[in-house]
Parts: sequence; structure tokens; C-alpha cells
Amino acid sequence: MPKIKTRRAAAKRFTVTGTGKFRRRKQNLRHILTKKNAKRRMRLGQSAIVDQANEKAVQRMMPYA
Repeated sequence: MPKIKTRRAAAKRFTVTGTGKFRRRKQNLRHILTKKNAKRRMRLGQSAIVDQANEKAVQRMMPYA
């Protein structure tokens, strides 16, 4: 059986936590930041856990994670 390749785009966007869940960055922190208040920008800077609905897709993209 051949090895499965990891999708490199997914490997750059997701990391695995100690419990096996996937961590991701939040969106909306790239530009147009002047209208977003400091509290919102701070929350967007923190990482989030991938939703259960998308976890299977991420696992398929990163088979050895």
C-alpha cells in the first residue's frame, strides 16, 4: 500500500492539539482593522478549534496528524 501524501496547504493552516483536535486561525484579521475595536481584534488573534462538521475533512487532508 503506498503512502498517502499530506496536503501542504492544510499542513500550513492547521496544527494538532495534545488531545488530537485541530487548531486553526480565526478569519477577519488581515485588513480593514480600523473599524474593529480592540476587544474584537484581540479575540480574533486567538486560535480556535476546528468545528466537528469539518474535522473529518481536515483529517483526510492530513492523514498522519
